Amino acid sequence: MSILTTIERGVLAIEFDRIEKKNAITAAMYQQLADAFRDAAGNADVRAILIRGKAEIFTAGNDLEDFMQRPPTGGPQAAAPVFQFLEQISHAAKPVVAAVSGAAVGIGTTMLLHCDLVYASDSAKFSLPFVQLGLCPEAASSLLLPRLVGYQRAAEKLLLGEAFSAAEAHQIGLVTRVLPAAELHEFALAQALKLAALPASSLRETKRLMKGGDTAAVEQRMEQEGEVFRRMLQAPEAKEAFSAFFEKRKPDFSRFG
Repeated sequence: MSILTTIERGVLAIEFDRIEKKNAITAAMYQQLADAFRDAAGNADVRAILIRGKAEIFTAGNDLEDFMQRPPTGGPQAAAPVFQFLEQISHAAKPVVAAVSGAAVGIGTTMLLHCDLVYASDSAKFSLPFVQLGLCPEAASSLLLPRLVGYQRAAEKLLLGEAFSAAEAHQIGLVTRVLPAAELHEFALAQALKLAALPASSLRETKRLMKGGDTAAVEQRMEQEGEVFRRMLQAPEAKEAFSAFFEKRKPDFSRFG
């Protein structure tokens, strides 16, 4: 299993468990994530959700080899496991807490925009290298990140794709609190347990009222991003970026207009 799930005192803990591959996410793992969120929605024993990785790394994002073998192309977006997961996390009625330690690459960062509380270790690093891969952002991050941090800061993160620290992530509002690595997972679980002990209906309605005005816009932007993403995945720039990654060389985009 590459995704571990446990339920403890009302908290569903979803854990990336593929440390030998830096918790890189395969299509099968996206399906596990989507199914876990879907099951949690209908399970009265689950009152809060906690997403976490390992102390060494949260997730390296997409497993590029698996991604190239099973690209989310063609057909309705919802059919692809990655889009199922994004739909589930963005529509989750129950509170979602994230605990991030080490690298959070690509979707490892964009999924946090849909979490209610995000705690990071002081060793956490965030990056959004979509442009570097010849692709575009996903998870409605092209909408939500500028709204959260302002256009210029979002442009720096999304256009350059360079890694940034937990301290900066906290300063711009992506992270709720930064903690020593040794304290992170225990603290995040404690916060999730606090949520699980509160009135479930009050949590649901408060979250709905805070996020309800953005629901249609987020859905529309995810659809737009998905269409562009699938198109760009077949373009020469993405093919050069992926070839360079597998060949362990620097990509050359100079011949593309």
